[in-house]
Amino acid sequence: MKILMVLTSHDKLGNTGEKTGFWLEEFAAPYYVFKDAGVTITVASPLGGQPPLDPKSDDPSSQTAATLRFKADTAAQAVLATTLTLNDIAADDFDAVFYPGGHGPLWDLAEDASSIALIETMLAAGKPVAAVCHAPAVLRHPKGADGNSVVNGKKVTGFTNTEEEAVGLTKVVPFLVEDMLAANGGVYSKVADWQPYVITDGLLVTGQNPASSEPAAHALMALLA
Repeated sequence: MKILMVLTSHDKLGNTGEKTGFWLEEFAAPYYVFKDAGVTITVASPLGGQPPLDPKSDDPSSQTAATLRFKADTAAQAVLATTLTLNDIAADDFDAVFYPGGHGPLWDLAEDASSIALIETMLAAGKPVAAVCHAPAVLRHPKGADGNSVVNGKKVTGFTNTEEEAVGLTKVVPFLVEDMLAANGGVYSKVADWQPYVITDGLLVTGQNPASSEPAAHALMALLA
């Protein structure tokens, strides 16, 4: 089984002068779910190479068993440092795709033509697409064969407006994930802030926040079983 993980290459948090990128837990936890299941993992990003890590996800308060395992895993660090360029990826080579979050995807992956085409091709081929936290932003533009958004009529979740407000970035981000999913016809739902919540509807798996990253990976594996 082959799973593609797609990470952001964007490192600027709007006009704040602060850095952003991908959220470490949202990469590390799914990575080990897949690896421990014997999956062949390929990691890609729009620019290739080492993707930017959101520095806040490296805080001691944000560490989990998976992030600590990653920090001790030189092989996994080498995989992360040498991501392939998304433009060079062929959907035919993979059984599923998983998008970790962090704020970065709101700027690059949400608008990336290669990512949009990848998602449309995967879904059209009956292959699942999973995205967690801010990464459901990648579902902003892909459309199904009917010309509607791929989330139209689908049960979905993603980083909530209240979670964005809690981290003080409501006015910084280019759009709010919750509002975008609802505007595209998604049947959006959520639980209390920061609690794990994952929804599977057809081929789409979405998770609400960092705590949802590991359960989202297990939900994706269940679709592939």
